[in-house]
Amino acid sequence: MQALAQQQQQMQFMQHPMQKSATLFVGSISGGITDAFLNEILGHCGKVKSFKRLITPANKPQGFGFAEFEEPDAALRALELLNGVELPALEDGCANKKLLIKADEKTKHFLDAYASQKMKTDEEEQRNAEAKKRIDDMVEEIIRAQQDAANNGHMQKEKYVIPPHLHDLQESDLPETQRGLVISEIAQFRERAAKREREKLRDVQASIPVLAPSGPKTREWGKAPVTSASNIAKPPHNYAKSGFVKGDESNAPEFLSTPAPKTDEELENDRKEARRKEEENSFKDRERRYEPRERQRIQAIERGITREQAERDAQDRDKVEMKHRLDVWDDDESDELFYVDRVRWRHIRARRLETEEASDEKSRKYEEQEAENLRRESEEFLARQMDEMQSLAEEQRKAGMLLDDGAPVRLNVSIAPGPGGASGKEAVPDKPKTAVVFAEEEEEEDALKKRKVPLVKLDFSVAESSEQIRERLLRIKDSVPHDKDSLFKAKIRWDALSDSMIDRKFEPLVKRLMTKYLGEMEEEDLILFVLEHLKDHKSPQKLVEGLEPVLEEEALEYVVSLWRQIIFESMAYNDGILTEKMLVDE
Repeated sequence: MQALAQQQQQMQFMQHPMQKSATLFVGSISGGITDAFLNEILGHCGKVKSFKRLITPANKPQGFGFAEFEEPDAALRALELLNGVELPALEDGCANKKLLIKADEKTKHFLDAYASQKMKTDEEEQRNAEAKKRIDDMVEEIIRAQQDAANNGHMQKEKYVIPPHLHDLQESDLPETQRGLVISEIAQFRERAAKREREKLRDVQASIPVLAPSGPKTREWGKAPVTSASNIAKPPHNYAKSGFVKGDESNAPEFLSTPAPKTDEELENDRKEARRKEEENSFKDRERRYEPRERQRIQAIERGITREQAERDAQDRDKVEMKHRLDVWDDDESDELFYVDRVRWRHIRARRLETEEASDEKSRKYEEQEAENLRRESEEFLARQMDEMQSLAEEQRKAGMLLDDGAPVRLNVSIAPGPGGASGKEAVPDKPKTAVVFAEEEEEEDALKKRKVPLVKLDFSVAESSEQIRERLLRIKDSVPHDKDSLFKAKIRWDALSDSMIDRKFEPLVKRLMTKYLGEMEEEDLILFVLEHLKDHKSPQKLVEGLEPVLEEEALEYVVSLWRQIIFESMAYNDGILTEKMLVDE
């Protein structure tokens, strides 16, 4: 059987010569657990080729990593023995966690196929038992080390008794996407708790009995009233007829054991103390709401100062480098082409000038073509408006709302002769008659001018519709480069990528791409690392360097996919178009 199993394993290796190694995700690592301990405990399952773990900006290891085993047997053994193993926390303020061992889809399919074709042997079961025993011994040893540290005072026991979710979290400990919501909920909970405490205090004060005197008696201010024996209720006079039996002293009325009421001075002190506590709670609530805002402002200012300092340091380095270069510069010993081969330098310079002139000429022709297109579009628009105005005027003219300029004007002229009636005197009133005619004509023109001018129908067809905007976005999407050099050298409009836009649009994209390369992940530290990189406006080369320990050769492909979306947003922002939910690779 063992020979048959070994033969089957050899056939399996021959079928998968390139997939002999397997990479597993190791998550939920407790605080204080070192890489050396993880390498050792993983090594009990089989030979570990590499174990990679990211480092936070505070120079602390992340709570997850990736382990690459040389053999699939070791990966299967790690999935079986280490998944769910609880490791103690070795740092203050951290809780114990259970290890999470997972494989991505590709590795999972490979391991399932390998396990289905592999035959279990007694030797394999013995190796599993030995590995489990070694792992249990290591876990017990580190638990004893934790208990010894807690007993010796090196660690605080209380922080392990209290669950982590009951601690008063700082703003920096909360996820940035849920920070505002969690802080507001905590503030509202504290306000409700303070309100319940105040109501409880008022109920207690109201429940205190106050015995008022039976008659109008005077007493001194600040002293409790004196209760006389006559104020105590007396039994009825016919008690002898009812067979009354005298009880002992323990059966005395309850009101005799009632504590004496508080004086006015004590009540006033209680009211002052309650008011002082209420003001103190209100001040603490305002302080808790104020501190996160100030801490956020300080962090933003510190980031700006760090960015400016980095720019100044880069400028200083360039200055020092240039100064050193100029100090040691020697024309005779220089290897510059200008001093070595002047003819070749002039030839290269002439070709460069010709290229620049050709590019300038091309740009000039393009600008002239654009101006000609704009002029033609403007003329077509004006001609279209003129045609519509003429057609509108024709319709109004047919409806009787508009008169032609050359239409005859109806005049009311009186040509009756004067009282003399002589034919020789008829020519005398010609001048006044002409004046009357022209006066009426001017009145008619004024009346025409005073008519309401009809509204001109405007053409809004030049405004872009949603389909035209989508066509422009598609053209921009097609123009986004695919190669790494063009993408990384392209200019980015960071003002188009606000923090809210990164959280709203880029966080789902980052998660989807991370799932594509690593499978489902419960830890979001890697996603937050990419989002913080974008919010800090860092270069894509640095992002590739940060992701290479995890994604290896797929880090470049991941950053190229993400950077294409960033270039698409910048180009659309330059054209004044909102991309909404459009993705460049959908």
